[in-house]
Amino acid sequence: MSEQTIQVFIDGVVRYFHHTNDKEVRVGTPYLVENNNPAAYDITGIIGISGPYRGCVYFTAPRILLKHLLLSIGESDTSNEHIFDLVGEVANTISGNARSTFGHEFMISVPVMIEGAPNHIHLPAQLRSYVIPVYWKSYHAAVVICLEQ
Repeated sequence: MSEQTIQVFIDGVVRYFHHTNDKEVRVGTPYLVENNNPAAYDITGIIGISGPYRGCVYFTAPRILLKHLLLSIGESDTSNEHIFDLVGEVANTISGNARSTFGHEFMISVPVMIEGAPNHIHLPAQLRSYVIPVYWKSYHAAVVICLEQ
């Protein structure tokens, strides 16, 4: 995967947080991981990708980050329903940004939200994923890209 492709996803996550009028987001250096132990926090929104690229992109964050993000955008209801909606929205926004860059053939699914351990995320064993660390306020999250072309 090229640096330009990874940058599209970095730009997407930064754009999402800037859209919420919060400029405190920082992105760490992307790194490769083996898919037998995918990176994940408490709540994850996964977007399936098809077309010239195949695989998935997901946003994963601790519950407390998502609750704080809901409050920062003016939503006082921090129930599971709203937390799941938010993680799906972030994942969808990041992937939608990539689709606008890569074109209409870059097909994205509706987000699938999961809670809990990363053993619920099944990635192709023959591939490796890029993890993009995301730092917001005092919290850590990640965007994970598992794509083949």
